[in-house]
Amino acid sequence: MKKLINQPEDFVKESLAGMAVAHADLIQVNYEPSFVYRTDAPVQGKVAIISGGGSGHEPMHVGFVGMGMLDAACPGEVFTSPTPDQMLAAAQQVDGGAGILYIVKNYSGDLMNFEMATELARSEGIRTLNIIIDDDVAVKDSLYTQGRRGVGTTVLAEKICGAAAEQGYNLQQLANLCRKVNLHGRSLGVALSSCTVPAKGTPTFALGDNEIELGIGIHGEPGRERVSMKSGDEITEILVRWLCPSQASLIDNIDYSRTVREWDEAQEGWVDVELLNKPLQKGDHILAYVNSMGGTPVSELYLVYRKLAEICEQEGLQIVRNLIGPYMTSLEMQGCSITLLKLDDEMLRLWDAPVKTASLRWGV
Repeated sequence: MKKLINQPEDFVKESLAGMAVAHADLIQVNYEPSFVYRTDAPVQGKVAIISGGGSGHEPMHVGFVGMGMLDAACPGEVFTSPTPDQMLAAAQQVDGGAGILYIVKNYSGDLMNFEMATELARSEGIRTLNIIIDDDVAVKDSLYTQGRRGVGTTVLAEKICGAAAEQGYNLQQLANLCRKVNLHGRSLGVALSSCTVPAKGTPTFALGDNEIELGIGIHGEPGRERVSMKSGDEITEILVRWLCPSQASLIDNIDYSRTVREWDEAQEGWVDVELLNKPLQKGDHILAYVNSMGGTPVSELYLVYRKLAEICEQEGLQIVRNLIGPYMTSLEMQGCSITLLKLDDEMLRLWDAPVKTASLRWGV
C-alpha cells in the first residue's frame, strides 16, 4: 500500500482538518462528533439539508457543503456509515427553524443510523424528514444494501434540492422534489481495478489483469458480471445501453418498482412507500453525468462522454446539461459510472441556480 497518509486511524480526521484550512471561508469542521457545516449556519427560516456516509468517496459529501447544496455533511470512517450522534449534532448545529431534510444513500448502515437520527431529532423538537436515493440499476439486492444502491443521483439530488432550499421551499416540498429526482435518475458503474482501504492495507477485491467488473458498487461490492477488458467505446456502450429506452425490454432493471421506508408525519412513524420508476423515453431532456471512481483521469472521462453523447443522440435523448469529473469516488479505484437524469423545467432551473462549495461552484 502506497498512500499519502500518516497513521490509518488518523486519516479521516487529518483530511477534514486540511479541508477546514483550505476552505475556511465556506466550511467549519466539528470533530467530536465529526461533521462539516457551512460557515453561515444556521440560516434562519431555511430548511437545512444534511447528507453523509462513509469517507473515501470524496468530494462526496463533505465537498458539497456550502451555499446552494448541503448545510452539513457527516463523514464516517472509510466506507463506514456515520453514527446517529454525528447526524443529530449536525442537525442541532444547522437547524434554522424550518426543519431538516436528510438525503440518504440506500445502504443498510446509513438507513439504520439516519432513521435513529431522525427519531432523536424529532424527540428534541426538530422537524426532520429523510429521502432515500436508490438509483443503481446494476443489482436489486447486494452486499450492504436492502434493495438498489444509492450512487450518482445522490450528487444531483443534493445540488437540485440545495438550490430549492435556498429559494424557500418548505420541508415537504423539498422531500417531494428529492423523491422526484431519485425516481428520474439511473446509474451504472464499472471497475477496472480495486481500491485499498487504509486501515486494511490490501485491495478490497481482486480483478485479473484482463478483467473488469460491470455494475460495481462504490465500496467494491460485486456487480452484475465480470468480463474481459474492452475498449473505452465498448465499455461505454455496455453501460449506456442498459440505461436507454431501446434496451428496456432486454433487462429487468430499467422499469422497476421498489419499496423504501420514509417517515410519515401524519402517522408519526415509519411507513413503507411503493415507488415506480419509468424508463427513459425518446425526446426526454436529460442531464448526463460521467463520474470517475477516483483513479480514472478526466481525459478518459471525456472519451466516455463522447461515446455517451453519440448513443444518446441515437436513442433520441437530448442532453441539455452535463457533469464530468470525480464527484463520487471510491478511493483510488479505476473505473467510472454514468448517471442519466431526466430533467423537467423545475429541475433544470434548480440545477442552473448558483452554488458555492469546495468542489462544485457556478453562478457566483
